[in-house]
This record gives sequence, C-alpha cells and structure tokens, in this order.
Amino acid sequence: MPAIYVHTHTVTSDETDWQGHANNVSYFHWLQDAAVDHSSAQGWNACRYKDAGIAWVARSHYIEYRAPCRAGEIINVRTWCASFRRASSVRRYRIMRPQDDVCIAVAETKWAFVDWQTGKPCRIRDEVSSTFDIVDAEMHDAV
Repeated sequence: MPAIYVHTHTVTSDETDWQGHANNVSYFHWLQDAAVDHSSAQGWNACRYKDAGIAWVARSHYIEYRAPCRAGEIINVRTWCASFRRASSVRRYRIMRPQDDVCIAVAETKWAFVDWQTGKPCRIRDEVSSTFDIVDAEMHDAV
C-alpha cells in the first residue's frame, strides 16, 4: 500500500476561471479526490466507513499556490498522512505538473474523525490508523 499516494488528473475547461487558470475551488476538489482515493486504496472506501459508523470531515485547509495550471494539463496530486492524534489527522499534498516537474501548489488538510450518526469527534480506531503510514515530510520537502 502506498505511503505517498499519487492521484492523476487532467484539468478541464470547467475548472478554469476567466484568466484561463484553474480556479481556487478546483484545487480543493483535487485535494479531496486524492484523499478519498488514497483511503480507498488502503481499503477504507466510503461504504466501509459508513458500515463501521465512522467518517472523516475536514476541519481546515491550507493551500499555497506556486504556479498556474490550465485546461488540458495533467497534474499529479501527491498526498500522505503526516500525523494521527486521538481524533484527528493531518494530511499533506503537493500538486505537481509532471510535464516539466513544476510544483503547482502545496497544501494541508486537518481532518477530524467522527461518529457517523452524531457527527461528534471520536477516537480514531487502530484498524483505520494502522492502514496508513505516517510520512515525516514537510509540505516544502521534495516528496
């Protein structure tokens, strides 16, 4: 199972603004898609979380834009778990353009682990946390 997951995406024209750059909201979709796909690759898809009565919800996002990307460009969203605490996790991302190896953005999401029914934070189960490796890399490291 990959400690660092790579989600590949081709930027669509619907994801761009009037300047022809990918718009800010699109970046957040890409981050979420990468996180969900990474979790699924580790054996935890939406159905499994729901059946277990647990879920992840975003508490905060940070993103630093470094270069624009445009429709038709392929991007790789690299993501990894940076930490687990009692009821939360930090996930980091690097969005790269593989054609020229340019870093488009770096990002971080703080996720809360919650009870599916109540939406209240709950302890992250060992069966969940044990499926993810912690990668000790900062957002600015060459991951």
